[in-house]
Amino acid sequence: MTAGKTRRTTALRTRTTAVGAIAVAGALLLTGCGDQTKDNGSGSGSGNDSEKTNTNSAPLADKLPADIRKAGVIKVGSDIAYAPVEFKDDSGKTVGIDPDLADAMGKQLGVKFEFENGTFDTLLGGLRSKRYDIAMSAMTDTKDRQEGVDSDTGKKVGEGVDFVDYFTAGVSIYTKKGDTQSIATWADLCGKKVVVQRGTVSHDLAKAEAKKCAKGKTMSIEAFDNDQQAQTRLRSGGADAGSSDFPVAAYAVKTSGGGKDFELVGEQVDAAPYGIAVAKSNTELRDAVKAALDAVIANGEYDKVIQKWGVTDGAVKEAAINGGK
Repeated sequence: MTAGKTRRTTALRTRTTAVGAIAVAGALLLTGCGDQTKDNGSGSGSGNDSEKTNTNSAPLADKLPADIRKAGVIKVGSDIAYAPVEFKDDSGKTVGIDPDLADAMGKQLGVKFEFENGTFDTLLGGLRSKRYDIAMSAMTDTKDRQEGVDSDTGKKVGEGVDFVDYFTAGVSIYTKKGDTQSIATWADLCGKKVVVQRGTVSHDLAKAEAKKCAKGKTMSIEAFDNDQQAQTRLRSGGADAGSSDFPVAAYAVKTSGGGKDFELVGEQVDAAPYGIAVAKSNTELRDAVKAALDAVIANGEYDKVIQKWGVTDGAVKEAAINGGK
């Protein structure tokens, strides 16, 4: 979600990859908007169907905790406004990389992954309070998140989480098309105004760079609840540049205004893994999710999803647990 980034705050999303040059496929022509309601009945194949999957035909069903296997549902906390990772299409259906992968894993586990919308910086709190079983939202796997540490203060703020890593992404800067103002690096943002999503690696990077700016060259940072709000501010001329995970920035560049609104500048930085967050106390669910992910990688479903969304450079060969740094 989450940049990605090396998101360093506890609730960060990073959404991040050594995605050398992910070409966002032409299939990514849908736009979406998030809300704060549970995504019920819109049928993305990601838990929006009230009918439970038959666990008898699922090869990995017995790996799930008994209560989840009985319920037939894994509750997923997600910021559903981060195209192309997860977003709502014009019909209100939840679509994207994460929902498609969740659908494929659900077939292995015999359950539905039911996506519930929330702001990115509240997802880990929702996981700790057991509102969600997992958080899947282009969230960068970092040591701070694993240990429950606030990256700004270095203080413990809650129980950490375990991550099942499933993708890799980096952070990019973009500007209005034709108005780059010679911005190519993070240092070039000194004396400028940048818009980001709150709690993301992009937000962390901006704050870190702002501390390095020379006197009289202050960087102004405006953080929003979601990336679409940040894009709107930049589009309207209210900022000089924006930053988000490379897949998200590339998607915005390709689709916003028919490709006429934005352009990428410079190189992406801070490549890191996206991880599915699971409570440290729930190792059985963590291991079941990892097994399901490995299964869809092995059977080719993973590659189909990654190719569909045009992000093949961020693909992984196998799932990993807590691979972030």
